[in-house]
Amino acid sequence: MTADPLVSIRPPDADALRTLIRLGSLHTPMVVRVAATLRLVDHIETGVTTPDALAAKTGTDPHTLARLMRHLVAIGILAQTAPGHFAPTAVGKMLTSDHPAAQRTWHDLTQAVARADVGFIRLLDAVRTGKPTYESVYGKPFYDDLAATPELRESFDSLLACDQDVAYDGPTSAYDWTAVKHVLDVGGGQGGLVTAIARAASHVTATVLERPGTADAAQRHIAAEGFSDRIEVIEGDFFAPLPRTADVVVLSFVLLNWSDEDARRILVRCADALMPGGRILVYERDDPPEASTNEDFTELDLRMLVFLGGRLRTRDEWAAFAETAGLVVESVSRLPSPTVPYDLSLLVLAPATRQRQ
Repeated sequence: MTADPLVSIRPPDADALRTLIRLGSLHTPMVVRVAATLRLVDHIETGVTTPDALAAKTGTDPHTLARLMRHLVAIGILAQTAPGHFAPTAVGKMLTSDHPAAQRTWHDLTQAVARADVGFIRLLDAVRTGKPTYESVYGKPFYDDLAATPELRESFDSLLACDQDVAYDGPTSAYDWTAVKHVLDVGGGQGGLVTAIARAASHVTATVLERPGTADAAQRHIAAEGFSDRIEVIEGDFFAPLPRTADVVVLSFVLLNWSDEDARRILVRCADALMPGGRILVYERDDPPEASTNEDFTELDLRMLVFLGGRLRTRDEWAAFAETAGLVVESVSRLPSPTVPYDLSLLVLAPATRQRQ
């Protein structure tokens, strides 16, 4: 007599099933983003604690908002303090607009990064083609969309400049500026890194190369920091010959935005702008190959793919990639970052022929 095969089937592991469902969820990330976009925690902190009152504040339907808030309780963003009244948890308080981590803005669907995250709905296309999906969702490539929409560009620039007063202390202190006269910061954003260098090395002058609009923001920041006499800002294109030569050319969170082909073109332009004995400093994520399967690395890597067609590179990949531009990785310093929950790296690149001399 043969045993019934159904009897031998073991039920699925409940914890594993719950984990898989949570990892595959699209609803929870969107619930958090909607809460951030509606500024729910900001309103609750002012004493507006019921779904009806919050709906009136946010222009939403009170019944559907109550359902959204019920899920926010379930995932630990809100707590119900009394029947029909809500308060943020410690995690939820990070969604206040004045929190130093700026997570409300990072998750706000009207702001540049959370808006770009919507491109993940077409991740399958990106995996099949190796191309970004942003344009297929919004009609323009990421940077073209920023250029055409000032409020998006301002949002993006503001997010990247978050905590820039402390974000660049690490890379600045990790390099010896004694023999450096002039620094060229290519794609330097609002100038946070060059102002940190100017504070640390009073003899150094600098140039920031940026897109229109962002260049204006950089000029304002540099003037507010009191360095207009030492730091100039030039509008330009880093795929074209660079407008200044320098002892040090800096690329801070630039190359990860681009494919290997485009990033190599940028590196070649930077190498051409070096004075004799000069170096290129690259400040971004760099991990040994065995560490590149951690979630922080892989998440940012896929964001670069979906947004821009760019990528992160491991330590070994950096060495091979630099070689394609006629450069060698001279040194790497791992630097704990005060503004992101993972370490970053300062890579020092030298022209291969000069490095051998």
